[in-house]
Amino acid sequence: MLVPRARKSPENYPRRNPVGVTRLRLPADLPATLGCDAVGVPARYGFRILSRLPAKGCVYADGDWWWWLVPAGSDLDLTWPLPSCYAPGAVVPDRRPRLIHHPDGGSPYTPPIPLYLLICQLTGIAPAWSVPPQVRSTL
Repeated sequence: MLVPRARKSPENYPRRNPVGVTRLRLPADLPATLGCDAVGVPARYGFRILSRLPAKGCVYADGDWWWWLVPAGSDLDLTWPLPSCYAPGAVVPDRRPRLIHHPDGGSPYTPPIPLYLLICQLTGIAPAWSVPPQVRSTL
């Protein structure tokens, strides 16, 4: 006699440990006056980006991802290319990221445009910005 088997669905697979989220913590001596977001890349790009950026803010890393702090709203009018990840509020997966680079200056931020261009270069994706609508003067 044939016995029906359970269908393969997500409920029937063993669950992996879900990863929570955490907010990247700023060092106490660095004020985040412009708000704080983060841009992450897979760890395989981390050293290449860190070594090529002219200015670096706080950089965090875990086993899988590296995260750069950028001013809030650094995703306006541009789309960060895959495999990068933009994290509003610097809320990232909680894989115990730790601070691996403390900036030399008084700002926690990495300038977002050089970071964006470098990520585009390393991933082979052409940079693309949204074009704001033209405004005509009535004068």
